[in-house]
Amino acid sequence: MTHSTSTSQPAEPVAGTVPPPQVDRPDGTADRPDAPVAVPDGPAPAAAVPAPAGPPPAAARPRKQRDPFFDNAKYFAIALVAIGHSIAYLQNVPLAKGLYLFIYMFHMPVFIVLTGYMSRNWTFSGGKARRLITVVGVPYVVFEVAYSLYDWVGTGRGRLEISLLEPYYLTWFLLALFMWRLSTPVWQQVRWPVALSLVISLLSYTGELGSTLSLHRVLGLLPFYVLGLTLRPEHFEVLKRPIARPIGAAVLLGGLGFAYLAMDRMNIDWIFWRHTHEELGVSNVTGTLMRVAMFGAAFVLVAAFLAVVPRGRHWFTGLGAATLYGYLLHGFLTRAMNFTDGWDIGWINTEPGVLAVVAIAAVVVTLLCTPPVVRVMRWALEPKMPWMFIPLRRPAKK
Repeated sequence: MTHSTSTSQPAEPVAGTVPPPQVDRPDGTADRPDAPVAVPDGPAPAAAVPAPAGPPPAAARPRKQRDPFFDNAKYFAIALVAIGHSIAYLQNVPLAKGLYLFIYMFHMPVFIVLTGYMSRNWTFSGGKARRLITVVGVPYVVFEVAYSLYDWVGTGRGRLEISLLEPYYLTWFLLALFMWRLSTPVWQQVRWPVALSLVISLLSYTGELGSTLSLHRVLGLLPFYVLGLTLRPEHFEVLKRPIARPIGAAVLLGGLGFAYLAMDRMNIDWIFWRHTHEELGVSNVTGTLMRVAMFGAAFVLVAAFLAVVPRGRHWFTGLGAATLYGYLLHGFLTRAMNFTDGWDIGWINTEPGVLAVVAIAAVVVTLLCTPPVVRVMRWALEPKMPWMFIPLRRPAKK
């Protein structure tokens, strides 16, 4: 079962100022102070010195602020992730089953498209490779070990199994993100990147790749990341137009209705993006056509979702910058319900119970994205590790 940003160039600092340091976030976005910090040049001179002739120096241009639209989108997307994980074991209730299918059709594609969009300028220079290690690679290792230990204690199995090559539960996304980011410079130089990534994705399901590195998901969901890399701000401006919101709402309602019609007529394993066509009991031709249809449906639902996302700044906007915390931490609670058979409680397996679980999941994941949780868990998700790195080694000149 599955289950977790455009930046502008900073202004050049003027003389007598020190440019502020960049602060990267785990999802690839960056924050910088709005203006450089002035540095005193020493005591004032005894007599005024005439200014040299010529035009006055240009003032430093303020940095473009973070667009709240993207943080809002990430917040609502992580809420859908937590809700999806929380109703996964309540599918004996039709309300939960249809909602589960609907959410899983597009909730991870939304995250992946936004991640690709915010990774457009990713390269191996400027310390970005180091940040990839500390905010993606290290958290993957930490939470892969933590979840494996948690599972070992919770299930009471006699043997502890920890494998960094086979992601446990929701840690697959960190491993996939690590590999997608590494491939970014390649996709930025390909003539038809989305088409090529789609071909690779479709071919990946025609044969068995095994569970190592979760390759079916890494390759299968790759087109959403590459699509994000190719998007530009003007594409999102289309979705921000007033007319787009009612259209998006109508599309989402239609998708929800379709999910309820299809929930008893399709194999639910399609939405996990990890099974070959043979495992799903169809031929490669039929399976490929089904995958193309799923990509189309996911693309439409992602666009509809982004069209209804609030544009302005709200109380939840700041939480969108910490969605990785909510993504990685909420899984401990859903697994605890598994270990204790909490999903079997009678009242939960009713329509009011499903609605209560949806509300609780949304509240819990919201709390997990708040500043107090971020401060407590920063050591694991955004560790400071300057001791781990050395200056870039370069080949010696002959």
